[in-house]
Amino acid sequence: MPVMISAKQLRAQLQDVVEKVRQGGRFTVLYRSRPAFDIVPVSSTPMESAPLESDPLYRAPSVGSSEAGDAAARHDEVLYR
Repeated sequence: MPVMISAKQLRAQLQDVVEKVRQGGRFTVLYRSRPAFDIVPVSSTPMESAPLESDPLYRAPSVGSSEAGDAAARHDEVLYR
């Protein structure tokens, strides 16, 4: 099962993520609290994916607005505790 990571975390930890992927790790990158893409080792087979509508994260209710300065932190708090 892939590790969920936000786009912001990916930018901050890219070197570590690359090393983990080279060792066989898989990541699902979230953008605006929704799955955007997977990072998998080059030699691996494609991951099976379910329709987004079946993902509980995709159906999560709105928890903030873009005008709020702390909206992204609030989303992370609600979604990842």
